[in-house]
Amino acid sequence: MSVLPNRPKGPPLNALRAFEAAARLQSFVAAGEELGVTPGAVSQHIKTVEAWAQVTLFRRQAQGVSLTAEGRDVAKAFTRAFDAMAEATQTLRNLSPTTEIHIAALPSVAQLWLPPRLGHLRALRPELKISVTAMETPPSLTRDLFDLALFIDTPTGVPEERVLAEDVLFPVCAPTLIEAHAFTDTPLLHDQTWSEDWRLWSEATGTDVGDPTMGPRYSLYGLAVEEAKSGAGLLMAHGCLIAPLIETGTLCRVSETEVVTGKALVMTLPHTSRRRAGLVEIADLLSDPLLR
Repeated sequence: MSVLPNRPKGPPLNALRAFEAAARLQSFVAAGEELGVTPGAVSQHIKTVEAWAQVTLFRRQAQGVSLTAEGRDVAKAFTRAFDAMAEATQTLRNLSPTTEIHIAALPSVAQLWLPPRLGHLRALRPELKISVTAMETPPSLTRDLFDLALFIDTPTGVPEERVLAEDVLFPVCAPTLIEAHAFTDTPLLHDQTWSEDWRLWSEATGTDVGDPTMGPRYSLYGLAVEEAKSGAGLLMAHGCLIAPLIETGTLCRVSETEVVTGKALVMTLPHTSRRRAGLVEIADLLSDPLLR
């Protein structure tokens, strides 16, 4: 009768993944956001690793966490290991004969900029399967299984980036308000993600808008846009998102003065070693400047 010996076991893979993310991001909260779990779950995973290794990897302090010397000694090795696993997983995925493109996008970009371009892409490439995930923070294309990301962010100049449009701010409103509006007594509509837009534009242009923090707030920029279209108030437009609505007359510019934020609508692709075949052509079709 054969005997199956008990082999030494390491800590669970999810626990090691939590340690690597927390070490790389220097935060249990940020690690939880990346992994889709709570900070408490990250903490428990790390306690599991520490108990297995019989060593303290993080110092827990009131102002946050920091790696111990032992934690620093092993963190880079785990980062290299999980980067290699992510690359291998992407390679395996790219073997599929079905071309499925996964796009990560800022919610406002997913709602306002992307739909007409997806329609154009599907018309030209009907065999494609396209999935879109709206998220507030750009994903890591080294780790996450996205084929490209679309965010309004500060360009970094890396080769994987394409700057599609400069981010400029200017106020807009519905045609019904264009004659009757006044900055100091018409409601200012705010998006929670860009809550400082009105203050930024007011200070940069020297325009008195009253209290730039007052007015209705919306969790999605798309909701604020719909309210502006219905005549609920003045909206601070991001030009690359609102341009088609201005061209059709759905919204009107309240002022020709605009402010450059230093950010841009940026398309990011994975490193060339991790791209599926044909991705550059698909990116070219999506970023065609002639499309509206």
